[in-house]
Amino acid sequence: MKKISKVQERKKKQNFFVLSLFAIFLVVLFLMSGIHVGLIVLMNIKNANELIQIIVPMVYWAVIAAGLTAYTGWRVKKMYEVPVNIMAKATAKVAGGDFSVYIPPQHTSDKLDYLDVMFSDFNKMVEELGSIETLKTDFFSNVSHEMKTPLAVIQNNAELLQKDGITDEQRKECVRSILQSTKRLSSLITNILKLNKLEKQVIQPKPQSYDICAQLCECALQFENVWEEKEIEFNTDIEDRAIIEADEGLLESVWTNLLSNAFKFTPRGGTITLSQSSDKDKIIVSVSDTGCGMDEETLRHIYDKFYQEDTSHSTEGNGLGLALVNRILQLSNGTITVKSFPRRGTVFTVTLPVSPEIGGEI
Repeated sequence: MKKISKVQERKKKQNFFVLSLFAIFLVVLFLMSGIHVGLIVLMNIKNANELIQIIVPMVYWAVIAAGLTAYTGWRVKKMYEVPVNIMAKATAKVAGGDFSVYIPPQHTSDKLDYLDVMFSDFNKMVEELGSIETLKTDFFSNVSHEMKTPLAVIQNNAELLQKDGITDEQRKECVRSILQSTKRLSSLITNILKLNKLEKQVIQPKPQSYDICAQLCECALQFENVWEEKEIEFNTDIEDRAIIEADEGLLESVWTNLLSNAFKFTPRGGTITLSQSSDKDKIIVSVSDTGCGMDEETLRHIYDKFYQEDTSHSTEGNGLGLALVNRILQLSNGTITVKSFPRRGTVFTVTLPVSPEIGGEI
């Protein structure tokens, strides 16, 4: 799409009929006045009667007026009616759901007018609408896919429970699968609602002073059963105490999501390290693992909603965790970076100001 810079916008014509039309009319009227004087002189030389001397100038100026009116009408049609009709047709297509509409500028970049700027803004608006429509379609497709899998598990196990002759072990397994699927659905819906509120800034960070080291330890202990079950070596390198002014509840979601991903993608016998350091201005927290790692294509999309490297979505999760993390850190004036290599592991590094200005524009 051709964009109009601010410099070009400042240089654009503000009015079609300021100098050009005035100059044309002035020259034409001067010429016509000269011809009028010539007609009067000619009629005097020819001793034309008074009636002719009245009628001829009237007819002459009527022709001049008709010509100037026709020319003005042509200019109005060219400068206003044609572009407005183009805009009207394009608007009708957009209203019908066609977001591929593009209106080319009427003039070159050095002769732009405000209609060209309006066309450029219209093209940008249509492009944004098309992106939103695509995102909406993808969103519903992804939500439907994420809900379909656990619902199918619940349905299949519920039907199995209705059958006669199943063993207690089978019944327990069915109940376990149903509970696991309902937790997955609950997590999906909770994350969607939370992310939606964060993006609309319905949820605003409420900063308070607290010990982030204690919070990191508490979050890590939530996964004690996981690292024992998978025989993962879990290491920590955390200061005894570090005070930060931030929203404790939102940052807990950050650490929980990062640790959850590390444990999820680290194989049995792997290593996960949680480290933290600070100075007078910032606090740095990193979560590293020796898991499967990510390639360049995955790294480009990790903060996209519902994006998962496993396109079959067979692994646990719904692709919203890192989108939530990224948005929370934006609202907290923090940053997150990632380094990852396939089959070698991943390192997420979060940097937070000790006393940020919360809730600024993103």
